[in-house]
Amino acid sequence: MDGEITPSTVAELHESDESPRIVDIRNPAAFEREHIPDSENIPFEELPDRVAELTDADRIVTVCPHGQASVQAARLIGSYEGTADCQVESMEGGLTAWDGPLASTTQPADEGPEAPF
Repeated sequence: MDGEITPSTVAELHESDESPRIVDIRNPAAFEREHIPDSENIPFEELPDRVAELTDADRIVTVCPHGQASVQAARLIGSYEGTADCQVESMEGGLTAWDGPLASTTQPADEGPEAPF
């Protein structure tokens, strides 16, 4: 692991040509509700089995709700032989510190028919 990265730096990189792979380690339901646009969901418990999916990345930023579990995820990814040449960082403060736009893959709830009065 190469340390932590601030949300503002992640936002700047995300808007540039050097955008890192952003790996959100929350469960799929939380990811569907809201996530950083263009991030990918690899739940923490699946990470050991799926870390090989990240071997083509030059830079990876892990994200969780508060920035604590993502440190562990970054350490796990960084210890994998296939990511030895990759810069791996955890986003400091997690999604609670992110002030950029969020995406959602969840459809709005159907509120049913309109009331007759």
